[in-house]
Amino acid sequence: MKPRFARICVPVILAAVSAPLGWAQRAARGNFQVESTLVLVNVTVTDARGQFVTSLGRQDFQVFEDKMPQTVAYFSSEEAPVSVGLVLDFSRSMAPRFGQLKEAVTEFLKSANPEDEFCLIEFRDHAQLSAGFTSEPGTIQNRVAWASPEGSTALLDAVFLGLHQMRKARNPRKILLIVSDGGDNHSRYGVREVEDLARESDVEIYAIGIGARMRAAYDMWDGPALLSDLTEEAGGRWYEIGNARELPAAAERIGRELRHEYVLGYVPSNRQRDGRYRHIQVKVPRAPGQPRLSAYWKHGYYAPRAEGGFQR
Repeated sequence: MKPRFARICVPVILAAVSAPLGWAQRAARGNFQVESTLVLVNVTVTDARGQFVTSLGRQDFQVFEDKMPQTVAYFSSEEAPVSVGLVLDFSRSMAPRFGQLKEAVTEFLKSANPEDEFCLIEFRDHAQLSAGFTSEPGTIQNRVAWASPEGSTALLDAVFLGLHQMRKARNPRKILLIVSDGGDNHSRYGVREVEDLARESDVEIYAIGIGARMRAAYDMWDGPALLSDLTEEAGGRWYEIGNARELPAAAERIGRELRHEYVLGYVPSNRQRDGRYRHIQVKVPRAPGQPRLSAYWKHGYYAPRAEGGFQR
C-alpha cells in the first residue's frame, strides 16, 4: 500500500516532491500506510548589506509552527521554474514614469528561464488580463510597449484578478509582481477581500511602489501600506523607490531574488486536520561574531480539513 501525503504549499510548491522520499520508500517497503502533511516553505536570506546569501545548508535554519519547533526533513537550494503574474499600473498618474516602467519590465524578463511562464494584468479604471500565461517574454514586452497610461487606479481589483489568474499557473512556484505609484481610487473589491484571498493563496507577492506615501480619498487606505503588508505576509518583498529612475534596477533585483531561494520542508507536529491558519517562523541563528542575516518567508498556511478537502 503506497504512503499518502496531504500536500500543503506555504508560499508556492504544492507537492510532496522528493522531500521525505527516503522515508516514503521505507514506509512502502514496510507495507503500511502513512498519511501526513508536508509543508514546503520558500525562504530568501540577505546579509546586512542586502546581498543574497546562497551558501547556507539545512543545519543553518530553524522552523517553528505556532511557536513549536519543527524538524526540517527536506532542504533544497536549486533554482526552480516560476510562474509570474505582472500586475502593472497603466493609469494616468503613471504617465511621467511610463518609460521607466517599460524598461523595468525588460530588465525583469531578462532573468527568465525557458520553463518560466508569465501573464500580464494591467489596470486603469478597470483591471484586465491582457496576456495569458506564455513562455515567450517577448509577448509581454510587446504588449507593454504598445500600452499607454490613462484613467484612474483600480489597484485592488488588479491584485484580486492576479491572485485568481495564478490558479491557472502550471509551475508549482507562483509569483505576483505589482508595480504602482500610489493608492487605489477606483476598485470594486475592498482591502479585506484582497487580504483574505492573498492569505489563502499559495502565491508570493512582490511589489514596487514609486514615489509612494499617497492616500486615496475615496477608500481612505494607504496603498503603499497595504502592499507592504501583503508582501510581508506572502513571503515576498516590498520595494519603495523615491524616483522612477530606480524602477529598472528594482525590477532587476527582484528577478535575481527569485533565483536565490531555499526550500525547507517539514511534517507538522500538529496533525489536527482542522482547517485553521498556522503561523510559521523561520530563524537563521548566528554564531558569536558572525554577521546578522535576515530571512523572508510566507508567514503561514491553512491546515487541511478533516473531511479531506484543502483550504485554498
